[in-house]
Amino acid sequence: MSTDDFLGKPLSIAQACGRLRFRHLQFLDILGHTRNLRLTAEQMHITQPAATKILMDIEDILGSRLFDRLSRGMRPNELGLFTLRYASSALTGHRKFVDEFNALRQGGHGHLAIGAITGSAAHLLIAAVAEIQRLRPLLVLKILEQSSDQLIVWLAERKIDLMIGRFTDEAQKTQFQYERLSSEPLQVVAGLNHPLRGAQALDLVELARWPWILYPSSTAVRKVSDAFFSSASLALTSGMVETPSFLFALELMQTTDMLSLQPAALVERYVKKGLLGRIPIDLPDRMPDYGLITRLGEPVAPAARAFMDILHGMAGNAIETV
Repeated sequence: MSTDDFLGKPLSIAQACGRLRFRHLQFLDILGHTRNLRLTAEQMHITQPAATKILMDIEDILGSRLFDRLSRGMRPNELGLFTLRYASSALTGHRKFVDEFNALRQGGHGHLAIGAITGSAAHLLIAAVAEIQRLRPLLVLKILEQSSDQLIVWLAERKIDLMIGRFTDEAQKTQFQYERLSSEPLQVVAGLNHPLRGAQALDLVELARWPWILYPSSTAVRKVSDAFFSSASLALTSGMVETPSFLFALELMQTTDMLSLQPAALVERYVKKGLLGRIPIDLPDRMPDYGLITRLGEPVAPAARAFMDILHGMAGNAIETV
């Protein structure tokens, strides 16, 4: 079937989606991973000619070619990539429905997948999880910890139901609902034996001379730390290690003279236990507020709404939406 065969065909997406069957979506999801008709046929327990016919049927339904046929495998074009994302999202929603339906039928409270950033949000999350488990002991919770830029991708892909974090792009405000929870102060920390621990009247010029452990450039912490030094027309002049892992940073600070900018709530207990020391410097800024982010225009499930209400109560604020 050539590309010209598709030209001129009227396409109603509503009609096309109505003709797409669950098996079509399964086929697309597998083919998107394998990029190979033979492997796709094997995983679906059908013959390769049958797999070829299914792909042709799908492309006929949508009136567009989705994959380029190569000598070694298949390559999705732009429409193909878009369709693969739809298939993956639809199958994720189907699996979630089946899991929650079975849980509810057996007297449970369903499933709830939550994404959260580290720092203050993680501490608030722990308390909220304990409370929702007390109120809904049969609720199955899945907790994923990551930076906001990754969490919001998972939220769009429906891999999580809600996230505790921040917007990383202004355009996200048109796709997601934001409810403020709290602000997040920051603290420069280092190992207990760091030479700057007992220093007086430190400034950014002195800090710029030391090696730093930094969060990845896409994170809010990194943007704040970069803004500190750029506002003073400074650049870090010693070594740098970039990592999203606080535990790795903790170990590194205990064995080196590296500094790190961290959420105050995250490092508080490590300071109290004598594992880290605060570096005495007044910070000119703090992290942007963090909050609850959900998909815009979609009703929130009862379990998710109950959990969000608990978080707002523990954060001690009224719901402020954006």
